[in-house]
Amino acid sequence: MSQKNETLPLILALLITAGILGGGFWWYKNKFGVNLANVNSNSGNQTPPTSSNDFEPPINVPSGTSVKIDDSTSSNDFKPPINVPSGTSVKIDGSTSMVQINQGLKNSFEQQFPGSEVITNARGSGKGVEELLAGNLDLAAISRPLKSQEEAQGLVAVPVAKDAIAIVIGINNPFRKSLTQQQVRQIFQGDITNWSEVGGNSETIKVINRPTESGTRQVFQELVLQGNNFGTNSNIETAPVDATTPILRALENNGIGYATFTQIISQSTVRAVPIEGLTPEASSYPYQRTLFYVYQEPANPAVKAFLGYLKSPKGQQVLSSVN
Repeated sequence: MSQKNETLPLILALLITAGILGGGFWWYKNKFGVNLANVNSNSGNQTPPTSSNDFEPPINVPSGTSVKIDDSTSSNDFKPPINVPSGTSVKIDGSTSMVQINQGLKNSFEQQFPGSEVITNARGSGKGVEELLAGNLDLAAISRPLKSQEEAQGLVAVPVAKDAIAIVIGINNPFRKSLTQQQVRQIFQGDITNWSEVGGNSETIKVINRPTESGTRQVFQELVLQGNNFGTNSNIETAPVDATTPILRALENNGIGYATFTQIISQSTVRAVPIEGLTPEASSYPYQRTLFYVYQEPANPAVKAFLGYLKSPKGQQVLSSVN
């Protein structure tokens, strides 16, 4: 009798233990998604858990979904060259506003890399872009932003330097006052034609404009004339060639024109007219723009070397010395 009394509690204890183990396994299976069918007694054949990078192909993507991709390597990120093969040639043409920049970089680049050659010309921004698209140049030097149709043809602009457009008159011109931005617009649009209208002597204002292919003219029209056209009065002349020196000579004692400031600071025959009391050296001077080098994508080795040198400490030193 005592043996039966001992066996019954033992059986009940075993049943209770089995129930607890079974319930625990059921809870664990539902909590962590364990599937015994995928578990092999050989640990080397176990299926690894799903990684957060194991993304399933999407069945559909909602309209308007935007994906941003970080492309930190830009085609404009040219590295300073360590060496340049002898015989490397870089052909540059374009804006007269960049003559001194071109020449300074040419001299420094050729000195740094013996056997290299930088050939420069200055026939205007428009001509530079035209020749670049024709495959006759490595770089176009331009004093205006690229147009959308030029970018569509694979042209890329690299900012080089900031520049100011100076309003210039002859050194012997008796006008010694400042002009307002409105007065400048009125002079170049033909609404003001006599110096007496802006506080000067009673004499006709001779306006010297640049030809249409000039990048400086295009920027002047947007920046100074606010997109409006130049005047067509008889006192407004258009220079036949986009060359700064002949334009400055044509000013004489009653003329007015415009040029990149770096081209006139060393001139003894002309001076800049203050605008709103500010000279072109002032940081808040109103007529400022950016100068660019433009290349055809993809950049060739000569372009990569030259633009890399432009961004090097020596190249930046050259820019500082000519600006």
